[in-house]
Amino acid sequence: MAEAKRLFVLDTNVLMHDPSCLFRFEEHDLYLPMVVLEELDAGKKGMSEVARNVRQVSRYLDGLCEGVTDFASGIPIPGTDGRLFFQMDAIEHPLPYDLAQGKADNRILSVVLGLEHRFPERQVSLVTNDINLRIKGRAFGLHVEDYTSDHTVEDPDLLYTGHNPVANDFWETHPLTIADYEAEEGRTLYRLGEVERDWWPNEFIYSEGHGEDEGLSYRVRRRLDPSTYFIEPIRDYTNPNNAVWGINALNQEQNYALNLLMDPEVDFVTLLGLAGTGKTLLTLAATLHQVIEERRFAEAIVTRATVPVGEDIGFLPGTEEEKMAPWMGAVEDNLELLTGSGNGGGKGGKGGNGGESTWAAQVSQDLLRHRIRIKSLNFMRGRTFLNRLIIVDEAQNLSPKQMKTLITRAGPGTKMVCLGNINQIDTPYLTEANSGLTYVVDSFKEWEHAGHITLIQGERSRLADFANQAL
Repeated sequence: MAEAKRLFVLDTNVLMHDPSCLFRFEEHDLYLPMVVLEELDAGKKGMSEVARNVRQVSRYLDGLCEGVTDFASGIPIPGTDGRLFFQMDAIEHPLPYDLAQGKADNRILSVVLGLEHRFPERQVSLVTNDINLRIKGRAFGLHVEDYTSDHTVEDPDLLYTGHNPVANDFWETHPLTIADYEAEEGRTLYRLGEVERDWWPNEFIYSEGHGEDEGLSYRVRRRLDPSTYFIEPIRDYTNPNNAVWGINALNQEQNYALNLLMDPEVDFVTLLGLAGTGKTLLTLAATLHQVIEERRFAEAIVTRATVPVGEDIGFLPGTEEEKMAPWMGAVEDNLELLTGSGNGGGKGGKGGNGGESTWAAQVSQDLLRHRIRIKSLNFMRGRTFLNRLIIVDEAQNLSPKQMKTLITRAGPGTKMVCLGNINQIDTPYLTEANSGLTYVVDSFKEWEHAGHITLIQGERSRLADFANQAL
């Protein structure tokens, strides 16, 4: 006897988070309580991402219902073998405890309990992103699940890091042969064969090594066949002669990051890491070098998700850039260091008397105003950025859909860098597994013009390093 189809009851937040979830349950049936439709109707107004998602859900539901006369039998869901059911009558089932009957979450629990009694032969599951609702549902003996169809990885610790160690004797057992030499760019490509492992484009491979092989690092350029790669030596940005706007890499991962940030062939870079690992400083140093010195880009655009850590400070007056200024403290702090207007003494720094310090501070502000633009994510739709370097700070707070909207704004000659720490997500219903930053790291790892590095070692201060470990 064939196993009965499962019946999934969808909470409102699942639909708000992923409008296409209606088409992701394969052969199983879906059920929408009337309170969910009421909550969707209440959330459709506005220009927020949630409101847009709600309107998209409404369009999907309207399209599914078009021409349907028998709602009791369910509505076929295209691309699946399941059917969609709406609550057609009152399902009153007493809750085990004296809970507020009018609260939406409790009404959904009541519906799920009623469906279990109405269909004892089927497994009825409540799907919700609300942790507290999942706890209450399990306390009542219900089968409750998180919505995981949009999870990029099951375990964030297994997320692609961008660098991969090899054994100390790897280079002895896998000799390199010169495959190509580009004199103008000073690049030498080597052919590496008989490799029984999967490496992605722009992944860094290294060995601790001994003697002549100590600290060897190469970057994978492309794969010729399942066991043969083209690789090239990396540029050593730990060497003071290779400083970028007065900044040198302080560890191996920072060196890899600068190789990606400074490479004109890499259009999309993602940097993950804990606070103090140097994500913003390295990116801004590479930005100033390529915008001011090399003039590779017309200007830089910095943006971020405006999600407060504590209480919202409310309405901010002024222009778009003035409204964004309080969110850009990290950028300004690092610009002060790089231009020498603070106590850091970067490339533009003079360090001396007060007049020179004032001059350096003015340079920093001019750079910020004229060559580094601060933009809000709210006004990105419909735009096309030509020959720009776009920096997305705190990218872990963006959803996959928001990330797609932003990346597709890039026009010819544009490079995009996404920075973030997936351990510090402040957006409701986003987790390490379904963050937009996690999504793009995994999605772009196969593209030859994208690169990713997870920064591990903190370089801010001994206090910050200890806090990351102990707190």
